[in-house]
Amino acid sequence: MKVTTTTLEMLAAPTRVARPLPDDARLDRPATVSPEYARFLYGLVGGPWYWTERLCWSQQQWADDLAVVGTEFLILYGEGAPLGYVHLQPIPIDDGIQVEIRYFGLVEQAIGRGLGSLLLEHGIDAAWSLSARHDLPVVTRVWVHTCTLDGPAALANYQARGLVICGVADTDEPMPAQPLGSWASTGGPTER
Repeated sequence: MKVTTTTLEMLAAPTRVARPLPDDARLDRPATVSPEYARFLYGLVGGPWYWTERLCWSQQQWADDLAVVGTEFLILYGEGAPLGYVHLQPIPIDDGIQVEIRYFGLVEQAIGRGLGSLLLEHGIDAAWSLSARHDLPVVTRVWVHTCTLDGPAALANYQARGLVICGVADTDEPMPAQPLGSWASTGGPTER
């Protein structure tokens, strides 16, 4: 399948403050996230969008990735369940750190309610303030990849929050005929 990947970046913290969440939603930033929960969120949010890259990762691979100093998750909750998340990961460079918005998205039931823009605003603010919470150099860049396999509003949401396109690449990727869905991608039971 032909996939177009767009890289977007922000080179200075936004001047606006993230808008508040609705009263029936809350945003948690847990001190740690277990490999099991990280994999669950990845499958839950990414199942409808062909997120398959990490489904074959071992528990140790997840643990190693989560152990990078400064890695953070912001998890959006509502109605007693996760509604979406942002996974931030710092990358050291010569004059500071860059923060990748490694994963971002909402569960299917939360799409179309205006929560994606709010979650992304809070994620961007958290990325720029990462150094204040961890023993890390100053953040000099926040960036993200999105592609044509992501939700149809993803690129526009990133641009509306102030991220600017800095690269586009086309590749041919092996993909299943259809997204795996949240159930299959989280390792749930299958028919025998």
